[in-house]
Amino acid sequence: MNARVFTGNSSNPWAHSVRVVNGKVVALDSEPDGADDLIDAGGKVVLSSFGDGHAHPVFGGYEFLGPQLKGVDGVDGIVESVGRFAAAHPELEWIVGGSYESWLTPNGEFDARWLDAVVPDRPVVLRATDYHTVWCNSKALEIAAITAETPDPALGWIVRRPDGSPMGTLREWDAVDMVMNKVPTYSIDDQVRAIEIACREFARTGITWVQDAWVDPPLIDAYLEANRRGALSIRFNLALRADPRTWRDQLDWFQEARNRIGSSDRLSCNTIKFFADGVIEGATAAVRDGYTDDPHNHGMPVWEWDELRACVTAVDALGFQPHIHAIGDEGLTESLNAIEHAQKVNGSASHPRPVITHVQMLNPADIPRFASLGVVANFESLWACNDPLQSELTAPRIGSEREMWQYPIRSILDAGAPISMGSDWPVSSQNPLECLEVAVTRMVPGDTSIGVWNPAERISVTEAISAYTAGCAFQAGLENTWGTIEPGKAADVIMLSNDVFGIEPHLIHTVTVERTWCDGVEVFSHNDVA
Repeated sequence: MNARVFTGNSSNPWAHSVRVVNGKVVALDSEPDGADDLIDAGGKVVLSSFGDGHAHPVFGGYEFLGPQLKGVDGVDGIVESVGRFAAAHPELEWIVGGSYESWLTPNGEFDARWLDAVVPDRPVVLRATDYHTVWCNSKALEIAAITAETPDPALGWIVRRPDGSPMGTLREWDAVDMVMNKVPTYSIDDQVRAIEIACREFARTGITWVQDAWVDPPLIDAYLEANRRGALSIRFNLALRADPRTWRDQLDWFQEARNRIGSSDRLSCNTIKFFADGVIEGATAAVRDGYTDDPHNHGMPVWEWDELRACVTAVDALGFQPHIHAIGDEGLTESLNAIEHAQKVNGSASHPRPVITHVQMLNPADIPRFASLGVVANFESLWACNDPLQSELTAPRIGSEREMWQYPIRSILDAGAPISMGSDWPVSSQNPLECLEVAVTRMVPGDTSIGVWNPAERISVTEAISAYTAGCAFQAGLENTWGTIEPGKAADVIMLSNDVFGIEPHLIHTVTVERTWCDGVEVFSHNDVA
């Protein structure tokens, strides 16, 4: 009671109270009676909790189990943090951590010898924030048998020094896995602990539904065990990763995993994840006309495009939702082509809502296709500003014209396509209030001096909140279950410290979530934070 309730319902957007019974919203604007447990909001804004349409919860949890690399000062700070962690944990066979900012060095190339200076006797592997790149010390390269004579794998690059020796930076799947496949697997207890950490971090920022966008076989057991232990305080949908070389053999596993997971209140498995390409900062995103600084390089498509079409068609026919990572303009065009092909081949049957995530450098000619094909455009809007990653690595690689093609949120929305928001956590912050500020301002949160980047693609506060709430529910196919505050829907609700609708947009990132409820149960309160 005594709240400014933003319902998300366009015909009745505001209310002053919400009554919840057994985890469901049963009434708005009703007066309290003696049976009610009263929460006085003190006039604060209450709205539907956020979703995260694309994240990597377990990886995010793992980062809390290794050296802390975020927020440290430059390369020296990273190295010092790794050294301190290694000294404090002599029992660990490997030092594994994430995630460092690739823009801290020219071309995002990091040298093994910098890590050797603090950990010479044990292998070290660190993930970059893009999660398509790792930085290793010499011991890790030795264990992986990566030498000057080692050829680049089919899907990956070994960054080399001028003499041909491996520098210590590995890009994309096959190269990264040469080292990561040597790392000891986490125990089931550590995996569940990582999921619990992820639940805590999401609830702290008002998120109660998450699309885990990268699930390989071992994580199925971890999620099932976390659910059995009652450790899932929020909801997760799992996306099983399709491998371009073995996907036909995976089809039975996809169905078996979906059946094992079932569909509980907290856990489902309805989605298949595809990586169409890599990332622009690593020059591995698939681009039609080559990179400005390397015109003969068109990136690294993860799939042969005819195989992508065949696999998307197959999983669509099985009732799975395709969820396709696409960054470069060629990767995006071919992802749309794959979805269009699946819909033609599978006929008029009801198709699961396809999702293309990131939608970074989109050829303007492809914008109308999102609406015509019913594709949900999932944006990680925190990236839609002129931050150092953009100015130091991305823009120089694609040139001024294509720079303005990036993250066309306004254009996609105006074309009539559904949009949702996500974070790609731990690639970047999972805090929706930081992310939606950038969607509204196209500025770096907290730094107005850098200025507005591509201002024509800004959206309103209401549109951004809708994308993070109702938009994510629509992506999940659960728009009748949550995403707005209406009678009959789950009481997934948050209370904010300040009015996001009334303050200057460039201050939205200063707003915090004070309380989070999932199914009417409080899963976070700022009063509980030490």
